[in-house]
Amino acid sequence: MSLRARIAAPEEGGSGREDGHLVAVYRAKLLEEIDLAEMSSLAAAERRMRLERVLGHIISREGPVLSSAERSQLIRRVVDEALGLGVLEPLLADASITEIMVNGPDSIFVERAGRVEQLPLRFASNEQLMQTIERIVSTVNRRVDESNPMVDARLPTGERVNVIIPPLALTGPTLTIRRFPRAYTLPELIGLGSLDEQMLMLLAAFVRARFNVIVSGGTGSGKTTLLNALSGLVPSHERIITIEDSAELQLQQEHVIRLESRPPNVEGKGQITIRDLVRNSLRMRPDRIIVGEVRGGETLDMLQAMSTGHDGSLATVHSNSAEDALMRLQTLGSMSEVQIPFEALKDQINSAVDVIVQLTRHADGSRKVTEIALLVSHGREQFRVVPVTRFVPRPTGPDRVVHGHFEHLPLPRSVAEKLYVANEPLPPAFGVAEAIDVLNTRQAIG
Repeated sequence: MSLRARIAAPEEGGSGREDGHLVAVYRAKLLEEIDLAEMSSLAAAERRMRLERVLGHIISREGPVLSSAERSQLIRRVVDEALGLGVLEPLLADASITEIMVNGPDSIFVERAGRVEQLPLRFASNEQLMQTIERIVSTVNRRVDESNPMVDARLPTGERVNVIIPPLALTGPTLTIRRFPRAYTLPELIGLGSLDEQMLMLLAAFVRARFNVIVSGGTGSGKTTLLNALSGLVPSHERIITIEDSAELQLQQEHVIRLESRPPNVEGKGQITIRDLVRNSLRMRPDRIIVGEVRGGETLDMLQAMSTGHDGSLATVHSNSAEDALMRLQTLGSMSEVQIPFEALKDQINSAVDVIVQLTRHADGSRKVTEIALLVSHGREQFRVVPVTRFVPRPTGPDRVVHGHFEHLPLPRSVAEKLYVANEPLPPAFGVAEAIDVLNTRQAIG
């Protein structure tokens, strides 16, 4: 393979180690000729320009003889290694990549448009990958070593990063960087096929009428994207408090307070949990509370807030169906240190939750609202769920693209009356059921 090809695709095939050595040699030469104290006083862009200029002089003086393209590629790679994140730099610069997955030094995957693909890239060594990981976690004042082999944090630029290293990771240091796309509006999600216009009108009516909404779905199904879009329907004069593990929501209203949990420090102290933030938010006079994801004892606090004057709140939960979401809320609520009977949690959920929006990520990478369901049970009775929208897929064709249509069903009269009292029009595609249709009402075991 030519030098130019090795520089352009350094980790492909068998020459990756050799080319990594080439980059390491010039990185060492570069570090010998720069003044680190002077470099630290420069802005990031100036620092990169200075390094590129110095490295250009070194290559001109000592060789090898390169074409303009080869020279530019080598300079970029060496400076990325010295200043940035090495082979990850071009991946982070690619706006089409939403997830970067490093499974040890020899295996790098990315997600584009919902599809995961392996790239012909590799780190020169296990040590180089660990140096990159240490550089990443140091930006958030964290450390990773055998005594602290897992790190989950948000980078200053907004990406969420997860690291797990040996001895826990058997294939070598593992790094996952999740990048969050720009905030989509509900009309834009219609264009992507995630929902239709009638569903938009219904969800808008629910949010404005202060229904409590749970967005449910699996990993990567688009829960945060939909939650962000729904939050845009909240009136601008209301005081909104968002609570997240890693700040991902991008609300556009003026009166927004963003709270983010904090992990323990290296001494194991200073942790602030989602539950701490939910409890504190109740003392901050919120009109609405938005929880990025409930996953533990804070679920009980959130349910109590929803049922005691904080109508119109939103939250997400990991689950695969509307019924599963309710059962999961019940299980998570029982994880609180408050000793509340499991059966009593049904009362909390029945009085707190109004709407479950179920999202699914399909085999072709598309993300769709597969169901909008209403919780119509009361007190401690068994959960009763009424679907009002469902996605009906067609058989998958040779193109492996998921096609189908959204089916709209009548709303229970009690829900239609609540929308009427709130002066919210009922979308014409739905209509009103005279009574809860037993055939269209599903019960969740609980």
